[in-house]
Amino acid sequence: MGEKTLTRMDLAEAVFRDVGLSRHESAQLVESVLDHISDALVRGEQVKISSFGTFSVRDKNERIGRNPKTGEEVPITPRRVLSFRPSHLMKDRVADGNRQ
Repeated sequence: MGEKTLTRMDLAEAVFRDVGLSRHESAQLVESVLDHISDALVRGEQVKISSFGTFSVRDKNERIGRNPKTGEEVPITPRRVLSFRPSHLMKDRVADGNRQ
C-alpha cells in the first residue's frame, strides 16, 4: 500500500483540473465544504455523504481505565468523539483496490 496522504491542496488541485475553477477559487471551495462539515459536527449533527459514508459525534461517559504499565486505575473524563462509518459502496471500493 502507498504511503501517500491526500491533502487539502490535492483536493483543491483536483477541483481546479476537473471543474475548471481558478486555483484560488478551487481552494476556497474546498475550504468552504470542509468548514460546513466541521461546523455541522461541532453542532452535533450527522454528516452523510452519499456513496462515501457518515461522520457523527458521540458523547462518551466517564469511566475507569487502567494504566497498563502500573495497573493503577485512572478515571477517564467524559468527552465527545468523532466517528466515521463508510458506506457499503466505499467498503467495496476499498476492498476491490486491495485486490489489484
